[in-house]
Amino acid sequence: MLSTIKTMVLAVAFTAMSVFSTNAQDATQWKIDKAHTSVKFSINHFFSEVPGNFTDFDGTIHFDPSNLKGSKAEFAVNISSVDTNNGKRDKHLQSKDFFDAKTYPKMSFVSTKFEKKSDKEYLVHGKLTIKDKTKTVTLPMKVTGEMEHPMMKGTLILGVVFETTLDRTDYGVGTGDWAATMVVGDEVSISIPMELNRKK
Repeated sequence: MLSTIKTMVLAVAFTAMSVFSTNAQDATQWKIDKAHTSVKFSINHFFSEVPGNFTDFDGTIHFDPSNLKGSKAEFAVNISSVDTNNGKRDKHLQSKDFFDAKTYPKMSFVSTKFEKKSDKEYLVHGKLTIKDKTKTVTLPMKVTGEMEHPMMKGTLILGVVFETTLDRTDYGVGTGDWAATMVVGDEVSISIPMELNRKK
């Protein structure tokens, strides 16, 4: 009888440890297809919208709807890659007036939690660092599709898009006269459509 009880206790303990181990494991890792991913933004100059993008970025994404505790994301953007289709403006954005790219060459995001809103919509909570300021943000993430790659056997494709708005003044992007919002608006619209892939 005592032997049976010990066996049952060990079985329960083993099961609990297995469940904990599974929950603690990272979710499936997806590779970012940079050729089909973009980091886009837009901001108002007086009354007209000025679009732009960052062409140099990198990151890692672990995502599984059935393992949100193990889902995580890290993403970094090189400020010097800013492109608004105007060389003079791009240099100005990299200067101390705005991003100060020499002192702060990257902006980065590190997730702290994935939260489900619906089958296709999630909230990614985390820390966003721009220049010398780090703030807690929540990025809405929408799954736009998933399928097997038609030209790469054994490879899955996942489409996601992050869309949000930020206040540039919260991060000190725009100093001196440029801190005012009469000419350049404070609200920046961000859109990051991503194509991710992994082996089945």
